[in-house]
Amino acid sequence: MIDPELLRTFLAFAEGGSLARAAEVINRSPSAVTAQMQRLEALVGEPLLAPAGRGRSLTPVGEAFVAHARRILDAHRDAWLSLKGARADGRVALGSTQDFADTALPALLRRFARSHPRVRLDLRIGRTKELTAAYEQGQIDIVLAMRQTPSADELLVLREPMMWLCAERGVTLPDIDLPLAVLDPPCGFRAAAIFALEAINHPFRIAATSPSLSGLRAAVLSGVAVTARTERFLGAGIAVAPKDLDLPALPVAEFSLRLRPNAEHASTDLAHLLADELPRLPTAT
Repeated sequence: MIDPELLRTFLAFAEGGSLARAAEVINRSPSAVTAQMQRLEALVGEPLLAPAGRGRSLTPVGEAFVAHARRILDAHRDAWLSLKGARADGRVALGSTQDFADTALPALLRRFARSHPRVRLDLRIGRTKELTAAYEQGQIDIVLAMRQTPSADELLVLREPMMWLCAERGVTLPDIDLPLAVLDPPCGFRAAAIFALEAINHPFRIAATSPSLSGLRAAVLSGVAVTARTERFLGAGIAVAPKDLDLPALPVAEFSLRLRPNAEHASTDLAHLLADELPRLPTAT
């Protein structure tokens, strides 16, 4: 029998590429991650990790074991959800930014709906400021949005690098000022992009603004401007901006998953499903 926690740690390493990244994902120390990997190797009876420079990499057995670990954890999660959700009813209110609504949420909500068929889901997609306000006013039970400050009710913090993005066919540059597409303020991506450009005195102008990601996507796809988002914004027609634009480095975006204290059991089930699965899912559509 293999402890599912060992498999989660193993997959965190396989997907993150390092013990440090795995430790960050599962919120344990690197030494604890190393100890868990040693326990898993003892159970499997084969080495799963091998030295690679200053770090570790998967052995051929480790690479083959990734698929098995995913299947085991998926079956474990589905069984757990089904047992807990068979008699659950009521309402779950979830608020999320569009970053996740367009990428990871559909598959996870589908799993939750299968296991909790009697639960009504109220889904609110919006901007971080309005979602955070609704959460703090008790209007929603779970919020997945850009992190404002550390909070005791956080179940998960996702850290994803910001990057400069533009239309695959390129961006029109009629003058020396970089045309920038941004969301209306307040917006963490807008602030980060402007700060990074001003820090190196890179000339720019706001070429397009929008209150929504769909509007921002339309502006970028048109080729009139570049924008700063994460890999989640990549998709048909949008690519990483070319290096010859000589754009400055951007910080890491932080998203937090928060669960309202004393939330009902169904809300807790969904929140823990999101906390367990979001780090494993691809970020791009």
